Amino acid sequence: MALALLIGIVIVVRGQHSANISETALGASASPSASSSTTPATTTAANVNCDIIVPANPLSAKGLATPYQLTGTGGMTAAQSGCTMTNAASLGAFVQATILNTQTGRLYVYDPLVITQGTTPAVAPTVPVLPRHYVATIDFGFNGTGLYQVGATRHALAQGNCVNGMRGSIFGQQSFCNGTNFFNAAHRMEAEGRLFVPSEGRSSKIIPTGGRLGTGQACPVTHNFDMVDQDPSDNVTTLYLLNPATGQTAQNTTANAANIPGSTTLANGSDNTLLDLFMDPTLGCTPFQVADLANNNQPTSSQALDELLAEKNEPNIRALVPENDEMTLDGQGQFDVAKTNLYRMELGQPLVSAQTNLSSSPAVFCQNMVNIQTPFLAANQTLLATGQSPVTAVGNNLFTFLANRLSMSFTNLGCQNFGLTDPVTVTLDGNGAAVAATFTTTVQQASSTSGPTVPSRGQRHGRHHHQYMNPSGM
Repeated sequence: MALALLIGIVIVVRGQHSANISETALGASASPSASSSTTPATTTAANVNCDIIVPANPLSAKGLATPYQLTGTGGMTAAQSGCTMTNAASLGAFVQATILNTQTGRLYVYDPLVITQGTTPAVAPTVPVLPRHYVATIDFGFNGTGLYQVGATRHALAQGNCVNGMRGSIFGQQSFCNGTNFFNAAHRMEAEGRLFVPSEGRSSKIIPTGGRLGTGQACPVTHNFDMVDQDPSDNVTTLYLLNPATGQTAQNTTANAANIPGSTTLANGSDNTLLDLFMDPTLGCTPFQVADLANNNQPTSSQALDELLAEKNEPNIRALVPENDEMTLDGQGQFDVAKTNLYRMELGQPLVSAQTNLSSSPAVFCQNMVNIQTPFLAANQTLLATGQSPVTAVGNNLFTFLANRLSMSFTNLGCQNFGLTDPVTVTLDGNGAAVAATFTTTVQQASSTSGPTVPSRGQRHGRHHHQYMNPSGM
């Protein structure tokens, strides 16, 4: 899942303004919601989980414009738990809606605002003007370990068809509302010729690799083994503005940026952010964008748009969410087909089957990641090294970041259990960031297509379930 936050960079966001993303600025099973008290208290340093309070009727225009509230789990306040948007790098939550007009086939994006419980927005959210006939999906991203959906009213989660995982075993950082219905409608309209999803595009900058397994000079999509990590298709591209003087947040719009002097941009580390804001510009590609209903219809991307683009432009060997993804393991850290299928359904992906296992069973996912991504990074390292690192504590440029991410993903997926060898050798500086990498590009064969279960969390290299050493999500 997602790494803490995009660190210390300047990027152009949505074609509207430069944003300084600071390191200090990245049926549901709900835990009890905390009190709205904002009385100062000692933060629980070890806390990695938060509640997000979902408003009533979350799929309606009013519900989308009602701020979601971030707070502690188990009765802890926001201050006690550290679940505040001023602490977004460690425990920030982000929400994103993608809306489909079921009459015209037009798509829109709207990013509902998340505020710290007990605060008010820096600027009241824009109320979106929705089509008369529409279906929406809401995606949640989190920079901590586990984000628990809690309804603001008794029926809020049911009204939104919200899904947090299985009972007693949430996904973790990612959750959804109404994804299955959205993608069912989108796929039906595509088949009928009423929804157009563009080509992924091609770039002459890309050096083709991987032979018959590779994608040539086609731009990468989220189902592409050239760019996946241990938990593909996770987290959102939502950005918020933080007023550091007051701790209040606002939607990331041109007007709000101009009216909140000194604002900091908060981000959710995600595969989609990595692809849309870092890999695509470096490789000479363009993400799939539609009108942002909160920002005067400026073009923007979303997690759901990236999934639609990937489904329309499936590579020869597609990377689907595997059973050894940490977010789809059961409460004991074992493979869970039902939980994997639930996650896939919310993204419109096909269910686990003999056919999908040909590319994305635990062993084959590892094998494809090694055999496809390794030569891609090796051949394109000069170009990728010109790109900005999303997280400078992991790699000093885009190339070293991706190389270190691949090595970490290999271990955290338990790929060594399938007779595979980590193809990456990373050189680290004194702070533990990758500054160089070399590869072994020999094609490898997994020893088993079923294999043992992934290692327990205690055996995993790096951070405990999406903590700092593990750049999952990015």
